[in-house]
Amino acid sequence: MKKFQLLLTAIIALTLMASCGGSGKDKSNSEKKAKALTGAGATFPQPFYNTIFKTYTKSKGLLVTYGGIGSGGGIRSLKDKIVDFGATDAFLSDKKLADMPGNVLHIPSCLGAVVAAYNLPGKPELKFTPELMEGIFMGKITKWNDAKIAKINPDAKLPDLAITVVYRSDGSGTTFIFSDYMSKVSSEWKEKIGAGKALQWPVGIAAKGNPGVAGTISSTKGAIGYIGSEYAFAQGIPIASIQNQAGNFIKPSVQSVSAAAAGDIPNDTRVTLTNTTAVDGYPISSFTWLIVYKEQNYNNRSQDQAAQTIKLIDWAVSADAQKETTKVHYAPLPEAAVAKAKAVLSKVTYNGKALK
Repeated sequence: MKKFQLLLTAIIALTLMASCGGSGKDKSNSEKKAKALTGAGATFPQPFYNTIFKTYTKSKGLLVTYGGIGSGGGIRSLKDKIVDFGATDAFLSDKKLADMPGNVLHIPSCLGAVVAAYNLPGKPELKFTPELMEGIFMGKITKWNDAKIAKINPDAKLPDLAITVVYRSDGSGTTFIFSDYMSKVSSEWKEKIGAGKALQWPVGIAAKGNPGVAGTISSTKGAIGYIGSEYAFAQGIPIASIQNQAGNFIKPSVQSVSAAAAGDIPNDTRVTLTNTTAVDGYPISSFTWLIVYKEQNYNNRSQDQAAQTIKLIDWAVSADAQKETTKVHYAPLPEAAVAKAKAVLSKVTYNGKALK
């Protein structure tokens, strides 16, 4: 695993060096034209990014590469200045921002859902209350035919089968979204496990990335785990309806995820949407962000490299890119979020001067 991560980091670094023209000693480097853009980070929105970056590369003739290495990896890659942009499902806290070598900006790119996906014979449609989520993922409910599950799902055929929880092994924004929700609905979870990108899990088996968790669930009878909704749809894995604050059992959809974003959005766009108060909102919904440095002249990046990075991100929040969200089971940004995103991008500078 470590060898793979090191290899990926090396590939990203080499790509960025090529795009910037190589040696930082070249005095004309700041005038060079961008040849490629490189990003890395969250796997949660990766299907959406793969789609739009491919379109952008084809239409603009500028190669955009993206490595799905998890939100933690994306933040590290930006901190190490080996990518043009990072991607994360968990916004950086004030403490994390202070630890970065420069001022980091968050630009929301789309909305998505983290789902409770499971593998049971017959693929029964299940409903989970917050209490069931706590019991299952904390290892207090260990069998699928437990009376507590049966009470909420009286019409489901529940097997006498052990529950196997699957969680992320890597630092993950998906884990943050899920654990942020759990910390809001369960005082015991908040006290014993908490919210974060990497946690000490009381039960279960680990897998890397959303693809790894989805694959493990698909191949393990009795498994349940949390993944981005697109990965469940892609592999045909059943997903549960989750009871929201209003008492309604909601499945993730464009409509229910969008409903979760109906509240106010702060100017820096750092906000959690989990456990929404919206009557028809899916309770484990979230923005996902692209992150960049406010000051783009670092590591001898050219002004064109910086300009092309911001043009790409500005396009990612445009109507042309946002219309692709629903094709891969995400929700587009509401107008208020697009306005906030563009306001954030307007703050980007090169040598202290506005770039956009």
